Amino acid sequence: MEKQAAEVIINQTKLSLVQGDITRQTTDVIVNAANSSLMGGGGVDGAIHRAGGLAILEECKQIVSKQGRLPTGEAVITTGGNLKARYVIHTVGPIWRGGTQGEAELLASTYRESLKLATEKGLSSISFPSISTGVYGYPVDEAAEVALASVVAFLQDVTSIREVTFVLFDSNTYSSYCQALKKLAPKA
Repeated sequence: MEKQAAEVIINQTKLSLVQGDITRQTTDVIVNAANSSLMGGGGVDGAIHRAGGLAILEECKQIVSKQGRLPTGEAVITTGGNLKARYVIHTVGPIWRGGTQGEAELLASTYRESLKLATEKGLSSISFPSISTGVYGYPVDEAAEVALASVVAFLQDVTSIREVTFVLFDSNTYSSYCQALKKLAPKA
């Protein structure tokens, strides 16, 4: 069941929050909180690989064989395979180490780089999970503020993107993002 949340308009782009399953999104592209090997894993990463099928894994293997492991904060794009989304952007978020190891900058980079790739492809809609807040241990409240601030800052410039959706798996994460959005855009 999907719970619709706050919604704001940033420079003609709709930014919304929903509680739900990112693998069921019908946006042009969904973002995968991947690990640097791009071989699938737990959480969102495992769910996307399972739902999308082998085509995603095969493209990930080709990317890794060409360029090696994906560094933290960077992003690559593959097919959506069996997903409703046409594409998957894989990005590697930082592992939380107390907040003094540049985690916020690296987390912001995951969102910026994902949006850049989507814009380069001329895509108009993108769905994000809460990157790094699962096994990587990033505190959700802080991650929500970094994520939303990064996306809002990116959307200030001209972009092909007309719709950004944060698809948050559980009610606690959803609540944290709603609070962060209220701070960032009080009219939400």
